[in-house]
Amino acid sequence: MPHNPLGTPKPQHALDISERIARQLFQLREERGISVEDLADRSGVSRAMIYRIEANQTSPTAVVLNKLAIGLGVLLPALLGPGDYPEPRLNLRHPVASRRAQGTWQDPDTGYRRRTLTPATAGMPMQLSEIHFPAGARVTFENAFGEATVQQQVWMLDGQMDIRLGDEIAHLRGGDCMAMTLDSPITFHNPGSKEARYVVAIMRGGK
Repeated sequence: MPHNPLGTPKPQHALDISERIARQLFQLREERGISVEDLADRSGVSRAMIYRIEANQTSPTAVVLNKLAIGLGVLLPALLGPGDYPEPRLNLRHPVASRRAQGTWQDPDTGYRRRTLTPATAGMPMQLSEIHFPAGARVTFENAFGEATVQQQVWMLDGQMDIRLGDEIAHLRGGDCMAMTLDSPITFHNPGSKEARYVVAIMRGGK
């Protein structure tokens, strides 16, 4: 019988963000038939850390979540789950996620905040997120998607960001939009003295 570290599911609206991540990680892993040991090998995240995340004993950083998403073959927003607010319109053929239904997660390491904009039930290959990135913060994500093509666009709303992808670096200011293929490690850095705000669109293609 599969191990469920959180026991009987609570109503979705009763879950905080850490519980949502714990449940999403467990469910995505079970749906794909991936053991904790296999996920550890695929992601580079230790078995102990995966067990702790699934048991809601620790809050994973953005870097760890990104590694787990790559190991599971999903985009990072999939690990954050739907928001706390029960939104009837999510069950429509063309779902709508109201502001209250858009889940927000904060990286415990850098303090950056990610709000998932795309309705959780949309079932589309593209995911939209709004990011609030603190002044001076920096984070690097690995991009090892194998043969799958993952594309991303960053549209700056406020502030500034330096984005390094492989050997190239782009200096973005308000209104700029950068399109990229995620085939190298990517570093986000806010060199300014104020918080930066931008929208990320990420899409995973076929192999």
